[in-house]
Amino acid sequence: MPHAFPVLIVDDEVQSRALIRKLLADHFPSFIVQEAATVAEAREKIKDLQPQLVFLDVQMRNETGFDLLDQLGKRDLAIIFTTAHSEFAVKAFRYSAIDYLLKPIDAEEFVSAVQKTKQQLLQNRSVTNGQVEFLQDIVSANNTLPDKLTIPTSEGFLLIPVDDILYCRAMSNYTEFHLKQREKIVSSYTLGYYEELLANRHFFRAHRSYLVNLGHIKMYKRGDGGTITMSDGEEIEVSRNNKEAFLQLFKGRN
Repeated sequence: MPHAFPVLIVDDEVQSRALIRKLLADHFPSFIVQEAATVAEAREKIKDLQPQLVFLDVQMRNETGFDLLDQLGKRDLAIIFTTAHSEFAVKAFRYSAIDYLLKPIDAEEFVSAVQKTKQQLLQNRSVTNGQVEFLQDIVSANNTLPDKLTIPTSEGFLLIPVDDILYCRAMSNYTEFHLKQREKIVSSYTLGYYEELLANRHFFRAHRSYLVNLGHIKMYKRGDGGTITMSDGEEIEVSRNNKEAFLQLFKGRN
Protein backbone atom coordinates (compact mmCIF):
# COMPACT_ATOMS: atom_id res chain seq x y z
CA MET A 1 0.00 0.00 0.00
CA PRO A 2 1.44 3.37 -0.97
CA HIS A 3 2.20 5.82 1.80
CA ALA A 4 -0.36 8.34 0.51
CA PHE A 5 -3.90 7.10 0.15
CA PRO A 6 -7.33 8.75 -0.27
CA VAL A 7 -9.66 9.26 2.70
CA LEU A 8 -13.29 10.37 2.83
CA ILE A 9 -14.93 11.99 5.87
CA VAL A 10 -18.72 11.49 5.93
CA ASP A 11 -20.48 13.53 8.62
CA ASP A 12 -23.32 16.06 8.59
CA GLU A 13 -21.64 18.20 11.28
CA VAL A 14 -19.16 20.79 9.98
CA GLN A 15 -17.24 20.82 13.27
CA SER A 16 -16.77 17.04 13.26
CA ARG A 17 -15.48 17.02 9.69
CA ALA A 18 -13.11 19.91 10.49
CA LEU A 19 -11.70 18.13 13.54
CA ILE A 20 -11.05 14.89 11.65
CA ARG A 21 -9.43 16.80 8.80
CA LYS A 22 -7.17 18.66 11.25
CA LEU A 23 -6.15 15.43 13.02
CA LEU A 24 -5.32 13.86 9.67
CA ALA A 25 -3.30 16.91 8.62
CA ASP A 26 -1.39 16.89 11.93
CA HIS A 27 -0.62 13.15 12.07
CA PHE A 28 -1.02 11.82 8.53
CA PRO A 29 -0.17 14.77 6.26
CA SER A 30 0.26 12.65 3.11
CA PHE A 31 -3.38 11.49 3.12
CA ILE A 32 -5.62 12.83 0.35
CA VAL A 33 -8.76 13.99 2.18
CA GLN A 34 -12.25 14.86 0.93
CA GLU A 35 -15.53 15.44 2.77
CA ALA A 36 -19.22 14.66 2.35
CA ALA A 37 -22.19 15.87 4.42
CA THR A 38 -24.89 13.53 3.09
CA VAL A 39 -25.27 9.95 1.91
CA ALA A 40 -25.88 11.07 -1.68
CA GLU A 41 -22.76 13.29 -1.67
CA ALA A 42 -20.70 10.50 -0.09
CA ARG A 43 -21.82 8.00 -2.73
CA GLU A 44 -20.60 10.29 -5.51
CA LYS A 45 -17.33 11.09 -3.73
CA ILE A 46 -16.63 7.38 -3.22
CA LYS A 47 -17.20 6.77 -6.92
CA ASP A 48 -14.76 9.54 -7.89
CA LEU A 49 -12.17 9.33 -5.11
CA GLN A 50 -12.09 5.54 -4.59
CA PRO A 51 -11.04 6.03 -0.93
CA GLN A 52 -9.20 3.35 0.99
CA LEU A 53 -10.50 4.67 4.31
CA VAL A 54 -13.87 6.23 5.19
CA PHE A 55 -14.72 7.96 8.46
CA LEU A 56 -18.47 7.33 8.63
CA ASP A 57 -20.91 9.00 11.02
CA VAL A 58 -23.50 6.52 12.32
CA GLN A 59 -26.37 8.99 12.66
CA MET A 60 -26.88 11.90 10.27
CA ARG A 61 -29.95 14.03 9.52
CA ASN A 62 -32.77 11.62 8.61
CA GLU A 63 -30.24 9.00 7.44
CA THR A 64 -27.49 6.76 8.76
CA GLY A 65 -24.09 5.49 7.75
CA PHE A 66 -25.75 2.12 7.15
CA ASP A 67 -27.86 3.72 4.40
CA LEU A 68 -24.68 4.57 2.52
CA LEU A 69 -23.22 1.09 2.94
CA ASP A 70 -26.49 -0.49 1.75
CA GLN A 71 -26.34 1.61 -1.42
CA LEU A 72 -22.69 0.79 -2.07
CA GLY A 73 -23.22 -2.98 -1.92
CA LYS A 74 -19.93 -4.83 -2.36
CA ARG A 75 -17.00 -2.57 -1.50
CA ASP A 76 -13.28 -2.73 -0.85
CA LEU A 77 -12.52 -0.04 1.72
CA ALA A 78 -11.76 0.34 5.41
CA ILE A 79 -14.33 1.99 7.66
CA ILE A 80 -13.98 3.77 10.98
CA PHE A 81 -17.40 4.69 12.35
CA THR A 82 -17.88 7.80 14.46
CA THR A 83 -20.64 7.78 17.04
CA ALA A 84 -21.95 9.61 20.09
CA HIS A 85 -21.05 7.97 23.39
CA SER A 86 -23.18 5.24 24.90
CA GLU A 87 -22.21 2.04 26.67
CA PHE A 88 -24.34 -0.02 24.31
CA ALA A 89 -22.83 1.59 21.20
CA VAL A 90 -19.35 0.69 22.43
CA LYS A 91 -20.30 -2.95 23.03
CA ALA A 92 -22.10 -3.18 19.68
CA PHE A 93 -18.96 -2.15 17.82
CA ARG A 94 -16.78 -4.46 19.88
CA TYR A 95 -19.07 -7.44 19.33
CA SER A 96 -18.85 -6.82 15.57
CA ALA A 97 -15.07 -6.10 15.67
CA ILE A 98 -15.55 -2.88 13.68
CA ASP A 99 -13.38 0.11 14.53
CA TYR A 100 -15.08 3.19 15.91
CA LEU A 101 -14.37 6.58 17.47
CA LEU A 102 -16.52 8.16 20.16
CA LYS A 103 -17.53 11.78 19.87
CA PRO A 104 -16.00 14.07 20.97
CA ILE A 105 -13.03 12.43 19.28
CA ASP A 106 -9.88 11.99 21.34
CA ALA A 107 -6.65 12.69 19.40
CA GLU A 108 -4.73 9.75 20.85
CA GLU A 109 -7.54 7.29 20.14
CA PHE A 110 -7.85 8.73 16.65
CA VAL A 111 -4.19 8.14 15.81
CA SER A 112 -4.33 4.62 17.25
CA ALA A 113 -7.43 3.73 15.20
CA VAL A 114 -5.95 5.04 11.95
CA GLN A 115 -2.63 3.25 12.49
CA LYS A 116 -4.45 -0.02 13.23
CA THR A 117 -6.58 0.39 10.12
CA LYS A 118 -3.51 1.03 7.98
CA GLN A 119 -1.99 -2.19 9.32
CA GLN A 120 -5.17 -4.11 8.49
CA LEU A 121 -5.07 -2.73 4.95
CA LEU A 122 -1.50 -3.95 4.60
CA GLN A 123 -2.78 -7.39 5.58
CA ASN A 124 -5.67 -7.11 3.09
CA ARG A 125 -8.17 -7.09 5.96
CA SER A 126 -10.99 -4.58 5.61
CA VAL A 127 -14.49 -4.48 7.09
CA THR A 128 -16.69 -7.15 5.52
CA ASN A 129 -20.36 -6.95 4.53
CA GLY A 130 -21.04 -9.61 7.15
CA GLN A 131 -19.53 -7.49 9.92
CA VAL A 132 -21.58 -4.44 8.90
CA GLU A 133 -24.78 -6.50 8.72
CA PHE A 134 -24.02 -7.97 12.14
CA LEU A 135 -23.44 -4.49 13.61
CA GLN A 136 -26.67 -3.24 12.04
CA ASP A 137 -28.57 -6.18 13.53
CA ILE A 138 -27.16 -5.39 17.00
CA VAL A 139 -28.12 -1.72 16.74
CA SER A 140 -31.60 -2.65 15.48
CA ALA A 141 -32.09 -5.09 18.38
CA ASN A 142 -32.85 -2.20 20.74
CA ASN A 143 -30.06 -2.48 23.31
CA THR A 144 -29.94 -6.28 23.25
CA LEU A 145 -26.51 -7.80 22.76
CA PRO A 146 -26.31 -10.82 20.44
CA ASP A 147 -25.43 -14.41 21.28
CA LYS A 148 -22.50 -14.28 18.86
CA LEU A 149 -19.14 -12.53 18.81
CA THR A 150 -16.96 -11.50 15.88
CA ILE A 151 -13.36 -12.61 16.40
CA PRO A 152 -10.62 -10.87 14.37
CA THR A 153 -7.91 -13.36 13.38
CA SER A 154 -4.80 -13.21 11.20
CA GLU A 155 -6.88 -14.51 8.27
CA GLY A 156 -9.99 -12.37 8.67
CA PHE A 157 -13.02 -12.48 10.94
CA LEU A 158 -14.97 -15.37 12.48
CA LEU A 159 -18.49 -15.16 13.94
CA ILE A 160 -18.86 -17.61 16.84
CA PRO A 161 -21.62 -18.29 19.41
CA VAL A 162 -20.67 -17.02 22.87
CA ASP A 163 -21.94 -20.27 24.41
CA ASP A 164 -19.40 -22.24 22.34
CA ILE A 165 -16.50 -20.54 24.14
CA LEU A 166 -15.14 -22.76 26.92
CA TYR A 167 -12.37 -20.41 28.02
CA CYS A 168 -9.91 -17.82 26.74
CA ARG A 169 -6.17 -17.90 27.39
CA ALA A 170 -3.82 -14.91 27.24
CA MET A 171 -0.91 -15.21 24.81
CA SER A 172 1.05 -11.99 25.26
CA ASN A 173 -1.05 -9.39 23.38
CA TYR A 174 -3.20 -12.07 21.75
CA THR A 175 -6.04 -14.26 23.01
CA GLU A 176 -6.49 -17.97 22.33
CA PHE A 177 -10.14 -19.07 22.30
CA HIS A 178 -10.87 -22.69 23.24
CA LEU A 179 -14.21 -23.77 21.79
CA LYS A 180 -16.47 -26.79 21.77
CA GLN A 181 -15.20 -29.70 19.64
CA ARG A 182 -11.70 -28.75 20.93
CA GLU A 183 -11.34 -26.05 18.27
CA LYS A 184 -8.89 -23.16 18.90
CA ILE A 185 -8.92 -19.63 17.48
CA VAL A 186 -6.28 -16.96 18.06
CA SER A 187 -7.51 -13.36 18.16
CA SER A 188 -5.35 -10.28 17.69
CA TYR A 189 -7.05 -8.60 20.69
CA THR A 190 -5.97 -8.90 24.34
CA LEU A 191 -7.59 -10.99 27.06
CA GLY A 192 -8.43 -7.79 28.96
CA TYR A 193 -10.43 -6.61 25.96
CA TYR A 194 -12.55 -9.76 26.03
CA GLU A 195 -12.88 -9.72 29.81
CA GLU A 196 -14.59 -6.35 29.58
CA LEU A 197 -16.76 -7.50 26.70
CA LEU A 198 -17.89 -10.79 28.27
CA ALA A 199 -18.12 -9.71 31.92
CA ASN A 200 -21.94 -9.82 31.89
CA ARG A 201 -22.13 -13.05 29.90
CA HIS A 202 -21.18 -15.44 32.76
CA PHE A 203 -17.43 -15.29 32.14
CA PHE A 204 -14.95 -14.90 34.97
CA ARG A 205 -11.24 -13.97 35.11
CA ALA A 206 -10.07 -16.94 37.17
CA HIS A 207 -6.41 -16.13 36.69
CA ARG A 208 -4.41 -13.43 34.95
CA SER A 209 -4.04 -15.76 31.96
CA TYR A 210 -7.54 -17.29 31.86
CA LEU A 211 -11.10 -16.10 31.30
CA VAL A 212 -13.55 -18.98 31.84
CA ASN A 213 -17.15 -19.60 30.84
CA LEU A 214 -18.93 -20.53 34.08
CA GLY A 215 -21.39 -22.63 32.10
CA HIS A 216 -18.63 -25.01 30.97
CA ILE A 217 -17.08 -25.74 34.37
CA LYS A 218 -17.22 -29.45 35.20
CA MET A 219 -15.67 -29.42 38.68
CA TYR A 220 -14.02 -27.22 41.28
CA LYS A 221 -11.30 -28.64 43.53
CA ARG A 222 -10.50 -26.88 46.79
CA GLY A 223 -7.02 -25.53 47.39
CA ASP A 224 -5.14 -22.30 48.06
CA GLY A 225 -7.09 -20.71 45.27
CA GLY A 226 -8.55 -23.91 43.96
CA THR A 227 -8.59 -25.55 40.54
CA ILE A 228 -11.30 -25.53 37.90
CA THR A 229 -11.82 -28.49 35.60
CA MET A 230 -13.43 -27.42 32.33
CA SER A 231 -15.73 -29.57 30.20
CA ASP A 232 -12.85 -30.41 27.86
CA GLY A 233 -10.74 -31.67 30.78
CA GLU A 234 -8.46 -28.61 31.00
CA GLU A 235 -7.47 -27.74 34.59
CA ILE A 236 -7.19 -24.04 35.38
CA GLU A 237 -5.95 -22.56 38.63
CA VAL A 238 -8.01 -19.91 40.38
CA SER A 239 -5.86 -17.14 41.84
CA ARG A 240 -6.08 -16.75 45.61
CA ASN A 241 -7.31 -13.16 45.22
CA ASN A 242 -10.15 -14.24 42.94
CA LYS A 243 -11.27 -17.31 44.90
CA GLU A 244 -14.04 -15.70 46.97
CA ALA A 245 -15.58 -13.86 44.00
CA PHE A 246 -15.40 -17.01 41.89
CA LEU A 247 -17.12 -19.19 44.51
CA GLN A 248 -19.96 -16.68 44.87
CA LEU A 249 -20.56 -16.68 41.12
CA PHE A 250 -20.07 -20.41 40.72
CA LYS A 251 -22.46 -21.33 43.55
CA GLY A 252 -24.99 -18.84 42.19
CA ARG A 253 -25.16 -20.79 38.92
CA ASN A 254 -25.58 -24.17 40.61
